[in-house]
Amino acid sequence: MASARTRSALLCLLLAAIVFAVFLPALHNNFVGYDDPDYVLNNPHVNTGLTPANARWAFTAVHANNWHPLTWLSHQVDVSLYGLAPRGHHLTSLLFHVANTLLLFLWLTGLTGRQIPSAFVALAFGLHPLHVESVAWVAERKDVLSTFFWFLTLLAWTAWTKRPNLWRYLLAAVLFTAGLLSKQMLVTLPVLLLLLDFWPLKRGFRLLEKLPLFALSAAAAVTVILVQRSTGATSSLQQLPLGLRLSNAAIACFRYLAKAAWPTNLSAFYPFPDAIPSWQIAAATTGLLALSALAFLRRKQNPWFTLGWAWFLITLLPVIGIIQVGMQSMADRYMYVPAVGLFLALAFELDALPLSVKRACAAAALVLLGFWAIATRNQLPVWHDGLTLFTQALAADPSNFVAHDNLGVELDRRGRYDEALFHYRETLRLKPGDRNGETNLALASFAKADRLLAANQPDQALAAINEGLRYRPENAVAHAQLGRIFQDRRQIPEALAAFNKAARLDPNLPAAHLGLAVLHSWSGNPKDARTEFETTLRLDPNNVEAHYDLGLVLTIMGQPREGLTHFLAAAQINPGFGPAHVALAETWYAAGRFADARREVALAQAAHAEVDPALIKLLANQR
Repeated sequence: MASARTRSALLCLLLAAIVFAVFLPALHNNFVGYDDPDYVLNNPHVNTGLTPANARWAFTAVHANNWHPLTWLSHQVDVSLYGLAPRGHHLTSLLFHVANTLLLFLWLTGLTGRQIPSAFVALAFGLHPLHVESVAWVAERKDVLSTFFWFLTLLAWTAWTKRPNLWRYLLAAVLFTAGLLSKQMLVTLPVLLLLLDFWPLKRGFRLLEKLPLFALSAAAAVTVILVQRSTGATSSLQQLPLGLRLSNAAIACFRYLAKAAWPTNLSAFYPFPDAIPSWQIAAATTGLLALSALAFLRRKQNPWFTLGWAWFLITLLPVIGIIQVGMQSMADRYMYVPAVGLFLALAFELDALPLSVKRACAAAALVLLGFWAIATRNQLPVWHDGLTLFTQALAADPSNFVAHDNLGVELDRRGRYDEALFHYRETLRLKPGDRNGETNLALASFAKADRLLAANQPDQALAAINEGLRYRPENAVAHAQLGRIFQDRRQIPEALAAFNKAARLDPNLPAAHLGLAVLHSWSGNPKDARTEFETTLRLDPNNVEAHYDLGLVLTIMGQPREGLTHFLAAAQINPGFGPAHVALAETWYAAGRFADARREVALAQAAHAEVDPALIKLLANQR
């Protein structure tokens, strides 16, 4: 017995070392722009760490289309420990993944008494590249955390079946509840416990004892459905008809099988198809029925195959898309638990072979594990940041509209604006009407117009604004930009209409009121100009141009003292703003404060502002 424990401990150390070493490059990755800001970086209830208030929020809030309080708590703890340095957050996810590998090995060994096939299952789980997404994506902490409780529940339940008592049952129920509070994908676990009664426990189906666990699953399932419907995360039958969902589900099962065996062209997002050829639907449906029939017929001779196949199908059921959340047809992260069934079926099929054949298969299994380990090492840098992530997604599928949109966002953040616009346009070419694509293209176009206006390229700016307005015609900023272009061209009616529309769309937009103020002052309406300048300064107290122009208007209206206040404010906010110093010089001269006027003339000349030569001459005569 001691030697068995020693061997088990050594195997655990070996498994942990291998998995940790293979996934170690994940610690060099950054956060990605895909959900990580919403979960951690820009979430004030997380990025301030674990506090009583944040803990209350974790249990009471619906955020990011989910309710998973323990997942939020784990992120809060990470921030308390590591701040917002990504390495620490990645380390926590990796440690959970290593722990999950060991728990799977210990549970399966204790359940079957077979260390070598159990070690293969655990190592396949620990090394497979399909699991990179769950481990290397900080926002997917819910996968590794919920699976940690999944395996702990299995260990506790197995212990209870061997020596039943109330405390062991309660422990299993508490661990199961913790898993559901991390991610509701655990709702299928009670069904799996029924299958374990069949093999390897061989104790006959016992439904009654599992009813409390089924009740917990039902409560969790209802909760997640209500939460995701309330946040608009679920797709309607008009968006995705039931027939298309069922067809995609059948196809996705075989795509998962293919990627489990040959994990290439992995992507952060697989778009939902608009249509699926009939022959593919027929082939996938026939294949699923045939494999399921085979598993049923072989349930006595190969019960591990039956269990493994059922594990795969049943644990995929919550995310297979019958209730569709989002627009993905499948996701690598959805295979984090279901893949265990495939590995289990393969390992115990090999274990049942004759010894002579088993040795050759063992060598092939090691080669397969090595291939998966290399593929994982190659996949980890893909998750370094959003740029690498979506560049790879487009390499895997150039027609991936979500990848185009998200790559555009990443390029936008890096100041590569024209490249970003290209990808936004591709998004809308591939998916006309996509709201994210339309919004991003419009905002990028308006931002580009701002840069072009600053560079004195109004014609190009006008083209950019018009492109953005095609998708967001009610954008106040864009209409204010149009007003500025028309204003510079002295097209007063057009400028007035544009600024008025901008102010109507967003009454708190300073640029709209500033434009109206300037137009009113040009049109000889100082009273209206004053009102609009004052509104601008209420919204933007440090607006130098508004202070200066309001000072001029007040001076014209015979209120030089009030005008002086705004000239002084403009000069104080921006000492290099020459016109303010010119206005101050003229005001001080009129007040007889010649020394002050000379000082302001010097400051104006230093700022390369044009000063009236007559004023300079008059000041010279006052010496």
